[in-house]
Amino acid sequence: MNAIDVCSSSAERSSSTKRSSSAAPSSRRWAPTAVLIGAVLAVGALQATLNGLAAEEPAALPKAFVDGTGTGWRALGKDDFTQVNTADNTWTWKPDGSVHCTGQPVGVIRTVKKYTNLELVAEWRHLKAAGNSGIFLWALDEPLMSLKPGQLPHGIEVQVLDLGYKEQYEKSSGKKADWFTTHGDVFPVGAAKMTPFPPTAPRGSRAFPKKELSKGVNEWNHYYVRAINGEVRLWVNGEEVTGGTACDPRTGYLCLESEGSPVEFRNLRIRELP
Repeated sequence: MNAIDVCSSSAERSSSTKRSSSAAPSSRRWAPTAVLIGAVLAVGALQATLNGLAAEEPAALPKAFVDGTGTGWRALGKDDFTQVNTADNTWTWKPDGSVHCTGQPVGVIRTVKKYTNLELVAEWRHLKAAGNSGIFLWALDEPLMSLKPGQLPHGIEVQVLDLGYKEQYEKSSGKKADWFTTHGDVFPVGAAKMTPFPPTAPRGSRAFPKKELSKGVNEWNHYYVRAINGEVRLWVNGEEVTGGTACDPRTGYLCLESEGSPVEFRNLRIRELP
C-alpha cells in the first residue's frame, strides 16, 4: 500500500468514526418522542374500547303502562255512576265516555255497585291551576248515603291534585306544604284506616310517592290502581309510586270527587278480580 492509499484509508476511518459518534445523540433525542407517541396511541385505543362498551349497554326498560284492555276489562260510564251530593249539572258525560266536572259544589258521585278486589284505569286532567279532586276506593255506606253538599265520604282516597296546588297553599296559608304532595298521595279519610307504604307524610297516615311524575294543568295524567285484599297500589304515568296495606274497609263504592275546580276524567276502565 502506498502513502496515498494509507492517507485515504485513514481519512475514511476518521470520517466513519465522526458519523457514528454524531448519529448516537440523534437517536437518543428521538427515543422519548417515540415513547410519547406510543402512549397516546394506547390511550386512544383504550378510549375506543370504553366507548364501544358504553354503546353496548342496554337501553332503559319501557314503563309498565296498563291501558285497561284485555280479558275482564270493561269501561265505566254514565250508567255505572249515580248522584250523591253534587248538583245535577256538576257532572256532564260525553259520548266518548269522558266526564266533565265543574268542581261545584264539593261532593262526589259513586258507582252503582260495590267492589272488593279490582284494577282501575283512569286518565284525568285539571282545567285550572291548583285544581283539587280525587278517586275514592271502598267508600263506606255511612256517611256516604247521607252526605250533604260540601261533605266527602269515608274510604281510601287516591289524590288528584294539580301541581299548582302546593304553591297556592303555601302562599295563602303561609305554611310549608310538607303534609301532602301533588304526585299521587294515597290515604284514609274519616273512619277508614290504612298502613301507608313509605315514604309517608310527617303524621304517618298518608303515603307519599317515591317519584314525582304528575303533569300540570291541561295535561292528561294516567292512573293505574290495583286494590286487592285490602292493599292499594298506584301507578302514575306508567310507574308505581305509592300505596298502602291493611286497609279498612276493603269493600265499598268507588267515587269521583268534585272539589272546587273543573276537572275531566276519561278512559275509566275496571276489571273485577276474585
